[in-house]
Amino acid sequence: MKARTGDWVIVRGHQVGDPDRKAMIIEVHGRDGAPPYVVQWDDGHESTFFPAADAVIEAHDAPSSAK
Repeated sequence: MKARTGDWVIVRGHQVGDPDRKAMIIEVHGRDGAPPYVVQWDDGHESTFFPAADAVIEAHDAPSSAK
């Protein structure tokens, strides 16, 4: 798994009806975008995160500059 600062981690709910959890990656500590990541969860708390199989990375593309 590879990510960049500003990307989102989405952790799928484990049971039917469980909501997905979402966190923004604020630091990447692994080599070449690998985990661990420091993330800020949608409820505001921060943690070090090692993604498992239930997590996906959603890339955040930087907006292009208009000329």
